[in-house]
Amino acid sequence: MLSFLYIYKLCRLIEVRRPRRRPARGTSNEGADARKGTRLSQIVTANRLADGVVVFQDAGGGWAEDFALAAVYADAAALEAALALGAEAVALSQVVDPYAVEVEWRNGHYAPKTLREAIRASGPTVRRDLGKQAQGQAPVFALHASVESPHVSL
Repeated sequence: MLSFLYIYKLCRLIEVRRPRRRPARGTSNEGADARKGTRLSQIVTANRLADGVVVFQDAGGGWAEDFALAAVYADAAALEAALALGAEAVALSQVVDPYAVEVEWRNGHYAPKTLREAIRASGPTVRRDLGKQAQGQAPVFALHASVESPHVSL
């Protein structure tokens, strides 16, 4: 049986390297995204006033529940025009609080950049048989997303 002192010395000999620290929040990583080959663009999202469902502005200026139908804006002028259409929809009591969401091109499709927007676009995180992911309207985040098990560990 190994003694405590022997195990202690063995652990001291083995150097455990700590992972590198992430950059502080608020730091710009636009250069890193350009080096990785990702393209950053924006879409407009809101909540439908009638039922509170998350909707995305499509190319025709209407509102769609499907993330894949969202119009993607690469320049600021087009985004401002889309937000102006969103303000008109608010005045007509169609949607509430339209705003721009940053998306990136990953694995051949657009996906939300932030976790909050990924959850809004997909639906509940505790059950994949509910919400937009059950209806096939959620953004795809990886090539293996279709083969993931529906099990949720607590």
